[in-house]
Amino acid sequence: MLVDSHCHLNYKGLVEHQAEVIERARAAGIGTMLNISTREWEWDDVIGLAERESDVWASVGIHPHEADEHPHIDTARLVKAAENPRVIGIGETGLDYYYDHSDRDRQRSSFRAHIAAARETGLPLIVHTRDAEEDTANILTEEMERGSFHGVIHCFTASADFAEKALALGLYISISGIVTFRNAADLQATARDIPGRRLLVETDSPFLAPVPHRGKPCEPAFVADTARFLADLRGESLEDLALQTTNNFFALFSKCVAPATA
Repeated sequence: MLVDSHCHLNYKGLVEHQAEVIERARAAGIGTMLNISTREWEWDDVIGLAERESDVWASVGIHPHEADEHPHIDTARLVKAAENPRVIGIGETGLDYYYDHSDRDRQRSSFRAHIAAARETGLPLIVHTRDAEEDTANILTEEMERGSFHGVIHCFTASADFAEKALALGLYISISGIVTFRNAADLQATARDIPGRRLLVETDSPFLAPVPHRGKPCEPAFVADTARFLADLRGESLEDLALQTTNNFFALFSKCVAPATA
């Protein structure tokens, strides 16, 4: 069994045939899916799906692209939303200086509010970072010094140096289908060296479909293709990598109930 540690089942491209997408994931051996929220108006739908489907769980958060539109989302609102038993993570949050859809100061403020919520709830932080390695690393380090928290760098595409910093802070690193791309040599080199005990896999669906599904909307079933590629890259069996990443997921997202004991 595998876990898709980061997907967007309520996004266009999947939501129109959500039930079929979930069934295809189950048929592919995906035992658990973490459905990620990025805007406040999504929270009810994301949580509602998790309440209906026992193998789907939810997060609450505001994507850095949406920070300007959510100045009212503070730590207290995140903590309150996270009281729902199906909410197991805070985010996604972080910094995105590639598109700069939101003011950078507002992004940084929102990021810190999410970190405080993760610290207060004990739930892991789900971090997005793009073209913002220095600020992301500095904020994570500063906030960790204020009080520890757990988390994961999702859809990792950053440098090996950033990976080392994240690992030194005790964070996990999640690998998406990007690792299968032909132009991903640097990422492949980093993914090969991530300690197994800190590794997760994800789709970030409906985006970033792995080889051999390029050009199609991505969906959770495709995490099996990413895991297979990653296992080969690391010289491991798919079974061992699946077991390790699944165990890692439940260790990090400890509020989540594993299927065997649900």
